[in-house]
Amino acid sequence: MTEEQTKSQQLHDRRKNIVANGVGVFNTATVSKAKGAIITDVDGKEHIDFAGGIGVVNAGHCPPPVVKAIQEQAEKYLHTSFNVVTYEPYVKLCEELAEILPHGDHTKAMLISTGAEAVENAIKIARQATKRPAVICFTEAYHGRTLMGMSLTSKVNYKFFSGPFAPEVYRIPFPNFYKYHGTQSMEEFVETELNRLKDSAHSMVDINSVAAIIVEPIQGEGGFNPIPQKYMEGLRSFCDEHGVMLIFDEIQSGFCRTGHWASWQHYGVQPDISTYAKSMGSGLPIAAVLGRAEIMDAALPGTIGGTYIGSPVCCAAALATIQFMKDEKLNERAVYIGKIITERLEKFRKECPEIGDVRGLGAMIGIEFIRDNDPGKPHTELCASIVKGCAEEGLILISAGTFKNVLRILCPLVITEEQLNKALDILEDQIRKHT
Repeated sequence: MTEEQTKSQQLHDRRKNIVANGVGVFNTATVSKAKGAIITDVDGKEHIDFAGGIGVVNAGHCPPPVVKAIQEQAEKYLHTSFNVVTYEPYVKLCEELAEILPHGDHTKAMLISTGAEAVENAIKIARQATKRPAVICFTEAYHGRTLMGMSLTSKVNYKFFSGPFAPEVYRIPFPNFYKYHGTQSMEEFVETELNRLKDSAHSMVDINSVAAIIVEPIQGEGGFNPIPQKYMEGLRSFCDEHGVMLIFDEIQSGFCRTGHWASWQHYGVQPDISTYAKSMGSGLPIAAVLGRAEIMDAALPGTIGGTYIGSPVCCAAALATIQFMKDEKLNERAVYIGKIITERLEKFRKECPEIGDVRGLGAMIGIEFIRDNDPGKPHTELCASIVKGCAEEGLILISAGTFKNVLRILCPLVITEEQLNKALDILEDQIRKHT
């Protein structure tokens, strides 16, 4: 270390010296404190947060009611393990989740610590409910870094030298209309992709051995790609026809991000099982699996869960977060924020041919950069340059997409309009500078 180095540079040097290289660095910002949509780094510089801890702080950094709930619960008890000693915050949170995310007439839930755990348990539940082994997933999907999570995840840079992966996992193309529609209309494209799905039941895997199809209604790491409405409806019909569980992974898209508690609520298509984490606890590690009661109860006692299932402190944080989201009307706020972002970026796209697409739901917005007006030519370097330039100007952003050529906007939904427009000014200036 040298005196000329900033505290942030010194902290990154210390990180490099002691933290394993496999722990990714998506942005060079540091933090000493955070509030709302602002992160203050260890040098005292303020940054507008457009990453949200990878979609974790939809309710903003340190919302006061959540901090208070954490403090109050921490003074009562920290851990008993719900398997050993039952506590009210776990039960109450499950009741609250079933109310805002109903799966039919009777919904049941289970709590765990992370999104990857939610996915692992959802697959186990589906397999026990159907007595079948196979799972179908999609290209460009991301479902975590555990063994089953990695097996379901498409992006290879999360999987280098990590195999062999879990068996009986089969992958079909995600219906990415922007990238693959060619000259087809939306209707023609969806018909083609649904036919591909139906063909897979004969050419790829015996559909009678398939327990579940798992999909993100709007992909996260894959590049903020929303499923077409008619495809979602066709997927539901296909699963019903063949007795397959339909699992929606809402870990990045849940809890007000898209303008609903879950993005599947936009579609009017109900899953059999769904998974949640990230913004559910405002930063504390908590996740959930919800499903129709008869499906959830198919899992035999002791086959799902773990020591830290639904930490009481995390449950208290999640309950306070949900109430805060209701009080602040964050679902409505997401729609309003998303409209501002989309209108500005669509207007700006007219002067920037490198912006191939602006898409998303609510305040879950992706900006895809391409070369030569060709969706098949991702402009990874441009995206990286913009992320770096924005960081230098006080805007924290991260990328997404198979080729890291999509900027994703996951700003806290409590962001002020002044902060939002300042951030968009920085973003537009950096895009101009690098194109």
